[in-house]
Amino acid sequence: MHPLDRPVWTALAGAWHSLAAGDETARRLDPDCGPFAAARDGNVAAVAPLLPRDRDSWFVEADVVAAPPEFVVAETRELWQMVADAVPPPDPALRFVALGDADAAEMIDLATLTRPGPFLARTNRLGDFIGRREAGRLIAMAGTRMRAPGFIEVSGVCTHPEAQGRGLASQASRAVAAAILASGARPFLHAYPGNEPAIRLYTGLGFRRRRSLVLTILRPSAPGAR
Repeated sequence: MHPLDRPVWTALAGAWHSLAAGDETARRLDPDCGPFAAARDGNVAAVAPLLPRDRDSWFVEADVVAAPPEFVVAETRELWQMVADAVPPPDPALRFVALGDADAAEMIDLATLTRPGPFLARTNRLGDFIGRREAGRLIAMAGTRMRAPGFIEVSGVCTHPEAQGRGLASQASRAVAAAILASGARPFLHAYPGNEPAIRLYTGLGFRRRRSLVLTILRPSAPGAR
């Protein structure tokens, strides 16, 4: 099996190991880092005891995941997994700065405003992030998230609405992807096929569709659970 066929399990069993709960059969990411969970053999029943009862859990697999007892399938969405062998270089005149724990609150605010994907209190710990500041305000960012042997995911790409249309998402993506390539790995990412602006952006940067996956969001079935 290709390491990107089950990217969440590959990350949980590898690069995210220290940020996850569970064992060699099932793992769940720290809920403050992200909502992801997986089982080694794909059996959701094995990971169900690890899932939080107060928030959603996300599974990324080849097919829809069936809900175990005490959970319901809240949503399913197709994902395109895209990979690049090369990307255009970023504009050297456009300065991005490294982001860390001190920037986490601003990163969450920007992600909440633009919704690039789940971004929580400690999501910045999953990889390396860069951002663009103007007048002291964070207006764009991008970073890395999942890791598999030979591959690193580009994630968290977003631009403040007031700064959109200036190519900042493209430049941030180029900078992150270029750093991945310089490390000897290949960049990959996940996008919703219905998000045509994102698909155009990533295709223009040299990303090609590798395969489709399915995001299944499981929600606790207890009244009021989220």
